[in-house]
Amino acid sequence: MELNENKNPNPQQDQELSEKAYNELVAVRRDKLKALQEAGNDPFQKTKYPQDAFAADIKKEYDHLAAEEETDRTVCMAGRMMSKRVMGKASFADLRDASGNIQLYVRRDVIGEEEYAGFKKFDIGDVIGIKGQVFRTKMGEISIRCTEVVLLAKSLLPLPEKFHGLKDQELRYRQRYVDLIMNPEVRRTFEIRSRFIRFMRSYLDQRNYMEVETPVLNTIAGGAAARPFITHHNTLDLDMYMRIATELPLKRLIVGGIDRVYEIGRIFRNEGMDPKHNPEFTTVELYQAYADFHDMMDIAEGILSGAAREILGSYQVKWQGEDIDLTPGWRRLTMVEAVKEYTGVDFGAITDDAEAVAAAKAIGVELADTADKSWGNALYACFDQKVEEQLIQPTFITMYPVEVSPLTKRSPEDPRLTERFELFICHSELANAYSELNDPIDQRARFEKQLELRDRGDDETEMMDEDFLTALEYGMPPTGGMGMGIDRCVMMLTGSDTIREVILFPTMKPLD
Repeated sequence: MELNENKNPNPQQDQELSEKAYNELVAVRRDKLKALQEAGNDPFQKTKYPQDAFAADIKKEYDHLAAEEETDRTVCMAGRMMSKRVMGKASFADLRDASGNIQLYVRRDVIGEEEYAGFKKFDIGDVIGIKGQVFRTKMGEISIRCTEVVLLAKSLLPLPEKFHGLKDQELRYRQRYVDLIMNPEVRRTFEIRSRFIRFMRSYLDQRNYMEVETPVLNTIAGGAAARPFITHHNTLDLDMYMRIATELPLKRLIVGGIDRVYEIGRIFRNEGMDPKHNPEFTTVELYQAYADFHDMMDIAEGILSGAAREILGSYQVKWQGEDIDLTPGWRRLTMVEAVKEYTGVDFGAITDDAEAVAAAKAIGVELADTADKSWGNALYACFDQKVEEQLIQPTFITMYPVEVSPLTKRSPEDPRLTERFELFICHSELANAYSELNDPIDQRARFEKQLELRDRGDDETEMMDEDFLTALEYGMPPTGGMGMGIDRCVMMLTGSDTIREVILFPTMKPLD
């Protein structure tokens, strides 16, 4: 008898029945595998299959075929069987490979009675190999008339029910392999991610940048304001930090004479999780000698606008319900200008620290307890709390206060500010760049200020890095540097609302 919520008022009983039916399906599949193994047909003993064609290519190549038109093209294909319709002496099935789906036509009088009987026992989700001729059916579907069907791997667990698919987001992220099977559009997200990284590499390589690798494990967590993950090196009996940035090693290479350098790599920060943050994420950091933050703006704009045009074919993207225009020529505002435009407070006309803090408080902005009550911190707090959320179209915010930029060169025009920018699109920060601080004396003083803040309880401040200071004392040329969050860039290019959609295996809380 068919059961549903209307016929059975006990949802718990429905769940138990569902679990029982599922377990029975699993048992049947294991019995099928056992029978195959006992008959000497263990699919897991097969090591390869001569795949020489893919679904999308075949459909494109033979799109001109008329209904019921045959070809003499024989192909060998392999993939997962996503559906099967047995109709006595002939059957149809759908094969999905890396490029897409194609229909299979399997006849008993073509492949033989024994092989056809075996095929009828195949389950949805099984991995199979097929050989046959390309043709178009009477109904107009490009198909393969199979002369061989081989089981290559047995699916011992049933795929999610076809109509509902895999919709639960938590389960999708935990079992990305099932997500990719059931939701083919997910694959496109990660194809775009791969193409974006490839485009970025090409963009930088063409400008004579060298790609390098720097340590993930460090004795000092530096290069960013973030709480690190701590691990232990047994041989050295030493606690070490997983990197929170690649900045300081890369700038050491600038000192060493590698004038254009970049690294694409994983970063680890022991922080909260939300739609924009994952504890491990991917960035590109790049540094160029004899350049400044204006050059970095040009590169950021070039990478993102160029990638959109090449990958999506347009500068127009839709993200978080907003229509974003990535056409080159992005807006550039100083932080003082942005705060004045969006809040009405003109920090350019304020010189006194107390007046600045009072101006911030007047518009509902409070400074952090550990922060000095200074003009610079008041300016940044106003931007952070009142302006950032209003930035939709691509906007470079420049000239950050020195208090929040411990690795950045001061502005020659106003020593309270630094030559730094952040790129904002649709309320989100996508890139952060500096005219790098190369004065070792100033850098030491800023590190010492960071240590003072750490002593007050701010555990996300910079640590003192004596070796980096030593490197600067050998002389680092004027340098422009930038970090760009690859995950957020991919979120924008794919219209994804959460970072978990663009990371194949996002961090998840254990089910137990």
